[in-house]
Amino acid sequence: MLEGGVWKGPILDQHMHLDRENIFLGAISDFVRSGGTGIMLVHKPGFSQSLPTDIDGYRSAYSETLEMADEVRATHGIDVGVVLGPHPVSWEHQIETLGLERSTELHIEAVGLALDYIEAGKANCLGEVGRPHYPVDEMTWESANDLLTEVMSMASGAGVTIQLHVEDNGETTCRELSKLCDKAGLRLDRAVRHYSPPDVSAGFTHGLSATVSVGKGSVEALTGSARAACAPWGMETDYLDDPRRPGAVLGPKTVPRRTRELCHSLLSDGWDENEVTALMMNIHVDWPKTLYGL
Repeated sequence: MLEGGVWKGPILDQHMHLDRENIFLGAISDFVRSGGTGIMLVHKPGFSQSLPTDIDGYRSAYSETLEMADEVRATHGIDVGVVLGPHPVSWEHQIETLGLERSTELHIEAVGLALDYIEAGKANCLGEVGRPHYPVDEMTWESANDLLTEVMSMASGAGVTIQLHVEDNGETTCRELSKLCDKAGLRLDRAVRHYSPPDVSAGFTHGLSATVSVGKGSVEALTGSARAACAPWGMETDYLDDPRRPGAVLGPKTVPRRTRELCHSLLSDGWDENEVTALMMNIHVDWPKTLYGL
């Protein structure tokens, strides 16, 4: 599938949001025209409207994500995996209105509901779950880690992969998360650090899987660390499809473009075509199949 040094095979964006109030299917059109063949559609919290305050609210919100996935499949014929779960920022925001105990209870209930959808074959992954990516007080931080450990334990019991929303504190974050996984009994490779830095070496990831945010400079870093990887990794945009933040994160054309750039970079760095082909198949097909059942 590598023709003249150009990748002609499958291309998967492992973390993308969509919003009916914004570009929605138009974003998928851009992705497909650029060479994309599949996405992991991640549930998007309703920060701009209102967050669910009970499990029926989460059931309605999850159903909307599942319906959008069906529409993408029907209109574009691409592979769509679904990632469902309560966002950790939702939990932190609702402490003020619901109180810590009820916000935590609701979060666990929402995780349980997402796991039900996964067990029923309607979704593929739990996420994005995790902890706040911004400074919070010590009590909230401790509660967030206790909650994340419980969520990891639930995922482990269900044999489900999770996508993690966490702070960007480099290798330290991966080291701390690996310890939480061990405490919860969750396999390290089943914990995917979303919006990960482009260092996929074992010394950085500590055995966690990763979906790398493929912004500027990512290709060079991936080229330098790919041989030292010990766990699955993939590419993502974290495309928000948010009318309030049109320039935030990366656009839907980015993963196809970075895939081509990475192939060229690896070949220039001395990889042979068979090695590059094997890595691309792992990134876009084999590892996602292992992680998400795609």
